[in-house]
Amino acid sequence: MDASSIAAFVVSTNDVFRTMLSLGVTAGKPYTCCVVPRFENEVSGIIGMSGDVQGMVVLSFPTTTACNVIRAFTGMDMDPSSPDFADAIGELVNMISGAAKAKFEGKNVSISCPSVVIGRGHKVQQPSDALCITIPFECAAGAFSVEVAIKSARAATYATGGAATSNAVTTNTTNAAKAA
Repeated sequence: MDASSIAAFVVSTNDVFRTMLSLGVTAGKPYTCCVVPRFENEVSGIIGMSGDVQGMVVLSFPTTTACNVIRAFTGMDMDPSSPDFADAIGELVNMISGAAKAKFEGKNVSISCPSVVIGRGHKVQQPSDALCITIPFECAAGAFSVEVAIKSARAATYATGGAATSNAVTTNTTNAAKAA
């Protein structure tokens, strides 16, 4: 994962919060998830990424911050037990991930439907073969984080020990068959 990938999520988070919630955000210094202990969050929206970029993105909030963010987003108070609350968190992580995905120029990237986990003490396990970077944010609604654990599909293919060669052979064989 390179600096431009992290920058895509910082810019996208800022843009979504500014345009959809009328909240400015300040990004803190990104850090690897395994180096600095995470602050306790009870609400997490999760999106998977596949294609040329693989992994996952987690938008994570303490409950109070999540309630404040949802109020700014929807214009009303919502109880965290409401299905609409989870839908709103899912939509926010979807917008952030979709906007970041658009910044991966020249790459074929798909994002999954969002999942939302609500509850004290939950942990979202990131893929072990992708470096996880946490980007802390502050805004008037409170502190939150965006955790990004992605890798290039090319790096994943080479890590499997040669699958890249067989994929290239299959592609070239298919292209040759089409030309014939």
